[in-house]
Amino acid sequence: MKPEVVTILEQHGIQPSAHRVAVAEYVLDTREHPSADRVWARVRERFPMISRATVYNTLNLFVEKGLLRELHLAPDSVLFDPKMDRHHHFIDEDTGQIYDVPWDQVAVRQAKALPGFEVQDYQVVMRGRRKPAR
Repeated sequence: MKPEVVTILEQHGIQPSAHRVAVAEYVLDTREHPSADRVWARVRERFPMISRATVYNTLNLFVEKGLLRELHLAPDSVLFDPKMDRHHHFIDEDTGQIYDVPWDQVAVRQAKALPGFEVQDYQVVMRGRRKPAR
């Protein structure tokens, strides 16, 4: 158990059980944007008896407490992002890999909220392919 992970959980008001620490050690240290099933597979390598429900509940708790962000980048797909600062995403359509794009590298101009709504946050999701080598 990494003491710094326990401290992070406690700072977010999360009681650090062994399973929660195991999930946190993976999701807070990955550069991926994993699905819940991916997290479950990774954590099961260390805790073979951990249930899918425990992982799902833990991820939802982490989102609720502000430790992770839920991403809905494709229909019927929820991914988790440990990077909580404002940023955008680029999806490589050939590999499916998701890249973080710094917030200040994308300018959104003249975007207006729908009448009767107030924009609280937004995110640009770009999709494309790697350019062929010359």
